[in-house]
Amino acid sequence: MNKKLLAALSLAFAATATAPLHAAPAATAASVKAAPFDRAAYAINHKKFVLQNGLTLIVHEDHSVPVVAVNMWYHVGSRNEKRGKTGFAHLFEHFFFNGSENYPHGFREAMDDLGANNRNGTTNTDRTNFFEDVPVSALERTLFLESDRMGFLGNYIS
Repeated sequence: MNKKLLAALSLAFAATATAPLHAAPAATAASVKAAPFDRAAYAINHKKFVLQNGLTLIVHEDHSVPVVAVNMWYHVGSRNEKRGKTGFAHLFEHFFFNGSENYPHGFREAMDDLGANNRNGTTNTDRTNFFEDVPVSALERTLFLESDRMGFLGNYIS
């Protein structure tokens, strides 16, 4: 190896070896200026209705595609279960896909017949929800099926 190159590499290594091993401390939260936030830029224009039975509707209209997103939330989840009797909220979520007294063939099949996509349900500590995307022409039937499965679960529980 060339003596000049070896000397240059040795000098570079020696210079970096004496550099501090930690970065300069970050600025404190008090000294950092908050970035501007325009809440209006993220607002979704919607209307809220509360029916006499307590059902709350939140409606956002977007006519760019002929699809309706339906998302039903129920204020019940694992927090409502008693100690030693857990998992029922999630179990019932699954039962509600089996059909109803008025539509015993199953909710999934009914949604397939309507052309639904992105259909599922989830359960967490505070809520259970069911959702699907349907063609605009299927909205009325979808809302009927959603209400029917809550009111007439059927003979799936003995």
